[in-house]
Amino acid sequence: MTHNQSKELTIGFVRRGFSSSGGAEAYLKRLAAGVRQAGHQVRLYASGDWPADEWSFGPITRVGGGSALEFANEMKRQASNSQCDVLMSLERIWSCDLYRAGDGVHRAWLARRAEIGGPWQKLSRLMNRKHAATLALEKSLFADGGAGRVIANSRMVQEEITRFYGYPADKMDVVYNGVPLDTFRTDEDARAKSREIFGLGPDDVAILFAGSGWERKGLRFAVEAVEKAGNQLRLLVAGRGPEEKFRSARVQFLGVVSDMPALYGAADIFLLPTIYDPFSNACLEALAAGLPVITTRANGFFEVIENGVHGTILDDPRDIDAIREALLFWSDRERREQAGPVIRELANRFDISTNVAQTLAILTSGDAA
Repeated sequence: MTHNQSKELTIGFVRRGFSSSGGAEAYLKRLAAGVRQAGHQVRLYASGDWPADEWSFGPITRVGGGSALEFANEMKRQASNSQCDVLMSLERIWSCDLYRAGDGVHRAWLARRAEIGGPWQKLSRLMNRKHAATLALEKSLFADGGAGRVIANSRMVQEEITRFYGYPADKMDVVYNGVPLDTFRTDEDARAKSREIFGLGPDDVAILFAGSGWERKGLRFAVEAVEKAGNQLRLLVAGRGPEEKFRSARVQFLGVVSDMPALYGAADIFLLPTIYDPFSNACLEALAAGLPVITTRANGFFEVIENGVHGTILDDPRDIDAIREALLFWSDRERREQAGPVIRELANRFDISTNVAQTLAILTSGDAA
């Protein structure tokens, strides 16, 4: 479709499921609000579990299908009758005008996982039908030109899309993630209260690990490194996962935390030795809270920080000694206090409003068609 940038557009967004704590859902609502404020119409294509009261921006078209493949098939039928000027998907589907590759490249993830290895690969082999479906949808979008244009959330992902699928670089834009920065700002009084709530003493160095998918995000490497680093370090793990596989006297499992800003405020260091992450929002939230971030080059987030200034960039999540050294480096309170303002200054570049403005410009440019 071609359209004039100045005219009112109808923009359709595709998002399969719904989670009340989901970052993608919160992001999509902020984006939809920006689109409406710019004078355009919005429609949501979603599965039946997206609550009507969680979408106040325009009509919802319900799309059936229990699996990702079934959803994509039904979405293809829906799109043929779509009255949208631009269809933007946050899901892997067969085709769309604009695809936001927020989940990265599945082929790249499988390649990294095969390289790292681990006992959990046995489980994934049982799920290879799901992998095959994901790869088929990914191939349709990238290799077969199903996506008219692509937004990658890191240069790492942009490069993977070109390397694995030959998708033209000139049809891609890199738009980094954003978070509501003010939500994660804190002061010393709030920090003291938060540390008390989470049972942290004055000499404890609190290492925070947050997120689901603990195998992919490298929790086993985090636990090993903290165990080797010294008695004053405590690892706080937020999110759901198989706790029995990672138990340690040095680890405190918090489950799903309703007040994540308070937890960031209580922590001293954020650790994510991930095997693969397109661009971790949790790392960005930690940055907004002024925490040094220790993560890997397999996380697109590493592109925005400077090693030794805003955190530590690890070459290999399996290098336990390197993680331990980074933890000890940032355990120095004076070093963290000096780095805090510099870290927060960097975070200012990644407010959610910046992402929404950049994405909106692409949506309405006439190129996303």
